[in-house]
Amino acid sequence: MNIFHIAGKMIWENALSEGMYHPEDFYNDGFIHCSELDQILYVANTFYSGRRDLVLLEIDPHLVNFPIKYESAVGSDDRFPHLYGSLMIDAVVHVYVFKPDEEGGFRLSEELSDSGA
Repeated sequence: MNIFHIAGKMIWENALSEGMYHPEDFYNDGFIHCSELDQILYVANTFYSGRRDLVLLEIDPHLVNFPIKYESAVGSDDRFPHLYGSLMIDAVVHVYVFKPDEEGGFRLSEELSDSGA
């Protein structure tokens, strides 16, 4: 099952030329925050409401070179996948445009909802 990461579009585009991706909070947290498909909307609407500069990265965990650990997150009973290392761009199998609706809330695109990723 693939996992997902919400990324700033500019940071992702810069990573394409470098071959690897590190979000802004990577060096403070020591890992890359990811989600399973059913966790995306919670994360997006809790932490990114209204942001219009985002993409959603779909990651194949079999193509990742570093450990993925499922850990609890503050304020949630769910366990989220955390990638403890760089995300090589080759592990990203799809990049979705990820924009909120007029009220600033996020929904999954029909393409993603239907895929069952």
